[in-house]
Amino acid sequence: MAERKNNGGAMRGPGGMPKEKPKNFRASMGRLLSYMGRYKFTLAAVVIFAAAGTVFSVVGPKVMAKATNALADGLMMKIGGTGGINFEYIGKILIITLILYLTGSLIQFVQGWLMTGVTRKLTISLRRDITDKINRMPMKYFEERPYGEVLSRITNDIDTLGMGLNQSIAQVISNVCTIVGVVIMMLTISPLMTLIALVMIPLSIVLVAILVKGSQKYYRMQQDYLGHINGEVEENYSGQLVIKAFGREKEVTDQFDETNRVLFTSAWKSQFLSGLMQPLMVFVSNLGYAGVAISGGYLAIKNVIGIGDIQAFIQYVKNLTMPIQQLANIITMLQSMTAASERVFEFLDEDEEEQTAENPVMLNDVRGDVEFDHVSFGYNPDQTVIHDFSIDVRSGQKIAIVGPTGAGKTTIVKLLMRFYDVDSGCIKLDGHDIRDFNRSDLRANFGMVLQDTWLFKGTIMENIRYGRLDATDEEVVEAAKAAYVDHFIRTLPGGYSMELNEEASNISQGQKQLLTIARAILADNRVLILDEATSSVDTRTEELIQKAMDRLMEGRTSFVIAHRLSTIRNADKILVMNEGDIIEQGTHDELLAEGGFYADLYNSQFEEVE
Repeated sequence: MAERKNNGGAMRGPGGMPKEKPKNFRASMGRLLSYMGRYKFTLAAVVIFAAAGTVFSVVGPKVMAKATNALADGLMMKIGGTGGINFEYIGKILIITLILYLTGSLIQFVQGWLMTGVTRKLTISLRRDITDKINRMPMKYFEERPYGEVLSRITNDIDTLGMGLNQSIAQVISNVCTIVGVVIMMLTISPLMTLIALVMIPLSIVLVAILVKGSQKYYRMQQDYLGHINGEVEENYSGQLVIKAFGREKEVTDQFDETNRVLFTSAWKSQFLSGLMQPLMVFVSNLGYAGVAISGGYLAIKNVIGIGDIQAFIQYVKNLTMPIQQLANIITMLQSMTAASERVFEFLDEDEEEQTAENPVMLNDVRGDVEFDHVSFGYNPDQTVIHDFSIDVRSGQKIAIVGPTGAGKTTIVKLLMRFYDVDSGCIKLDGHDIRDFNRSDLRANFGMVLQDTWLFKGTIMENIRYGRLDATDEEVVEAAKAAYVDHFIRTLPGGYSMELNEEASNISQGQKQLLTIARAILADNRVLILDEATSSVDTRTEELIQKAMDRLMEGRTSFVIAHRLSTIRNADKILVMNEGDIIEQGTHDELLAEGGFYADLYNSQFEEVE
């Protein structure tokens, strides 16, 4: 229903999609951690459990080394004939080791359970914040962006964020604690061997840093174009009828292939670079194993350490390289997660409508007087759509607004509903500037029937009741009768309980329009806005609807936008608009007698019929 074209200056990327500005990894991660601050006590418990679990895990090899040393010493004594293996001592060590590992596993399970709870709460909170944000955002935002792009942030981005948090944050905490604990235990065995093992860490960090820097931009592009793909799929799915009617299948497919190609390229490069981390880390860890084996054998020969200590140290080296390798893999996930969080927070940072006034006007009994006082407005600062529009409408009057496409008719309705605010002048309801109302309080006084019908997945009863949620079943039926739709509903399978599908495609366009009219009748508002309300029904149904509308509008202020001029002949005043200005106004008979613009429009419709 918009009467303008979007000529925004956003840069366009491959496939015709908007290019994203470069993002800041560190800033986005800091923003995410700050957002998680509301769960700081649970996160503190996660850290404590991670540290405790690490203590039990890293102590195990050192304790196990005692059993190995006892076994080796016993074998040597048995060979020398001076003693034997102390199986009782070894058995006690094994039991202690088992208890340590079981306790560590239990603590890690609790840690994972707590982190999963934080992740679920965080994703629920983000989805709630986005839903609340949508209700506070200006109409301009949604008119300039594909629906699929917005939906992608609520679904794909938050899912990616939640999965990344659940699988990465807990592992980061656990792995860092493990690295610290392992290094401490390695130092208690042999500082020299520890030094040899730790030399490999800086090399690993340098290699990982290079790969992360190279892959981050591709992860960001991958997440962006995943949203673009969703936008194209949503548009192409909802526009299949038009696409097929105009034979644009090839163009649509080509555009999708181009966007998909960019997504494929960015995903391939990001995953290839990230995939190099694992083999590089394995190579570096193998170098560490070789150094430890050589130095450990030398120290064992010198009787500085025992065989069990070598075995424990090798286990520690493995325990050291494993979390480092996991951290390398986690960094890959963190990049994807951060790219998703950037898009989510970018949405949450968008400008909002002012929902409440400083000292809001509260009217218990709205009369319905509406005044446009020298209103001017443009969707863009350099393009004025409405020029010095003024009209005084008394309660109960029926005002028809007519004119050619692009004249500004629907824009007037958007300004009245405060979907946009005027650039100059003011609009008043019962003598009060509508900007002095809370938006929700203002809109509660208006009922609307639009040219583009909107019905949701649910029963017919629920869709009509959307006009007034506390209405009884009997009131819903009365509203349907007033809209001359009750008979049609009762012929459907299930009647009022029949469920409409997501697109409401299981009923005709005209029937959908009738249901939205019944919804408006049920709402029973003081001011009505009818934007081409009968444009999708046949002539006979239009006559019935017109009767219902006349009865509905009786005693109420009504604004009717119409192209079928025959439907507004009984209007109290007809406003003829062209290029944002009122060029004529009066009753139907007065305007016909003038023989001006309106008379030409009216007569041309009958000439077209003939």
